Amino acid sequence: MKRAIPVVALSIAGLIPVWRYEPSIGGTTSSTAEPATTPSASTTAASGTVVKGTTITTDKGPVQVQVTFSGDKITAVKMLQQPNHPQTTAAVPVLISETLKAQSADIDTVSGATITSDAYKKSLQAAMDNNAKSASASPSASASASASASASASAASKVVAGSTVNTDKGRVQVQVTFSGDKITAVKMLQQPDHPQTTAAVPVLIAATLKAQSADIDTVSGATITSDGYKESLQAAIDAKG
Repeated sequence: MKRAIPVVALSIAGLIPVWRYEPSIGGTTSSTAEPATTPSASTTAASGTVVKGTTITTDKGPVQVQVTFSGDKITAVKMLQQPNHPQTTAAVPVLISETLKAQSADIDTVSGATITSDAYKKSLQAAMDNNAKSASASPSASASASASASASASAASKVVAGSTVNTDKGRVQVQVTFSGDKITAVKMLQQPDHPQTTAAVPVLIAATLKAQSADIDTVSGATITSDGYKESLQAAIDAKG
């Protein structure tokens, strides 16, 4: 039988990873609680896959967790619903800490918060089961779709560096991104370190994107840079084919 973790241990400041604990607002409002059989939902975020566990109704109030996964690894746990009770408040950081350590719902019950602990573990296990089902649903299809999208993006876009043009002010070289025959971006790889050049470059790039060619006006006060820019740009257009 697993040992019970005393809640009193939580009074020691700094030992509990409280930055992972986000208590829910109005956790005691039972009117908003879902049935215990409500299926969990998952979404994909930049930080990983976020999965909600089922809502477990207890004598103290509803309990529901939200788990963030990176693959199969649990990286964060957040309480969506919890009883508004001092022992629950003290127990939650311990439960979350143990979950991150064990990477499962097989964790100790916190002494003094048995009801909350049991409900937490049930909601956690539901989230883990849902994540496993989602991961195994269609891995080959997901990989195929990802590879196809990557291949399409690669085929649609082409990056070409123009020739380096030596000027009296310094070297000028552009890099052009094409989507089919369309110029979608221009980047300066080399340019003179001069205030007039710095001011002229955004104007030259904007004119290029509008004209979709190197047939653009020279920027007054930056004639040398403008001519070098257009020469390098035309070389990139020619090299693209």
